[in-house]
Amino acid sequence: MNRMVSTALAFGAGVAAYNIAQRTNMLSNWQMRQWQKKIKRVLS
Repeated sequence: MNRMVSTALAFGAGVAAYNIAQRTNMLSNWQMRQWQKKIKRVLS
């Protein structure tokens, strides 16, 4: 249960950061791909 909660929190934080980064265009395409890989690894 705790693991699920922390995973959900990490995912939520990741999504929020991703949205903010997209809006402000902070991240390059390469960094976006790196993030997507990390998120997929966390979820699997």
